[in-house]
Amino acid sequence: MFEQLPTIPTSQELLDRSFRRASRAAEDGSMVQNAGNILSDNLSNLIRRFPSFERLPPFYREMVEITAGIDRIRISLSRLRWASMQIRQITREYVGRIKRTGGAESTPLRRSAFGRFSSIMRSIERDLLFLNEARNLLRKMPSIDPEAPTILIAGYPNVGKSSFIISITGARPEVASYPFTTRGIVVGHLLRGDKRYQVVDTPGLLDRPMGERNEIERQAVAALSHLQGVVLFILDPSEHCGYPLDSQLRLAEDLSGWITLPMLMVANKVDIKRYSDLAEMSTETGEGVLEVLERLIELLEGQGDRSTSSLAEA
Repeated sequence: MFEQLPTIPTSQELLDRSFRRASRAAEDGSMVQNAGNILSDNLSNLIRRFPSFERLPPFYREMVEITAGIDRIRISLSRLRWASMQIRQITREYVGRIKRTGGAESTPLRRSAFGRFSSIMRSIERDLLFLNEARNLLRKMPSIDPEAPTILIAGYPNVGKSSFIISITGARPEVASYPFTTRGIVVGHLLRGDKRYQVVDTPGLLDRPMGERNEIERQAVAALSHLQGVVLFILDPSEHCGYPLDSQLRLAEDLSGWITLPMLMVANKVDIKRYSDLAEMSTETGEGVLEVLERLIELLEGQGDRSTSSLAEA
């Protein structure tokens, strides 16, 4: 959705571009006209390339808010719009004055116009820099379809989340770096008949209690709630992941109070230690993985309820 956002030049780059092309004109009035048009048109084009936030799906709108702040982007875009209008006004004013005076007075007027162009462009330098930073972050946003049925993977690190994605998608998933997690969002896809499903793991986001999360992480959880999906919470009863089982269970309970999606709890690594309280699987040997997948698809198709459940209850 944001891949087409262009690189935002600095104010000096835009000034150099406009003055260089303007210097090809033979007359001072034409130079002012060309420089002003290039600056104003470039700013207007940058504004148009940003999407309408009102028309974004709720998931992406909230992700933009998390990443850079929609209001901050709007303010910077409005300042670019102001600069574009000011430059057009200055262009009309000085082209008219040069036409009326002409002769030796045209060169000082052209220099004055260029000076005012420079002053306006430098006044929006911070906005240009911010918008380019926002553009870089938005372009890294993982490709997630908010309308596609989605399996969200939750649990502590090293419990087998990535292994589950790999085992059901049949391919190494993409890893997208993103601001609220140092390790990135992992996205995989699978086809069942003519239906396409997304599988999403957000390491560093869903692997600690809500009470310990900052506001950005909580907003991210809210954003994930906009997806049409279910949550698979994976436990490691063997505790080889490095976290006690009691802590993992507390995280599951805490998460169920925040996520509005139905949640399926499954014990992994049963090739090391069994756990009869829940359904079991082993992403290492493949035992129970397909059964878990079938149950998740049933929930996605609306055949399950909206509460936490286990395969043992199905």
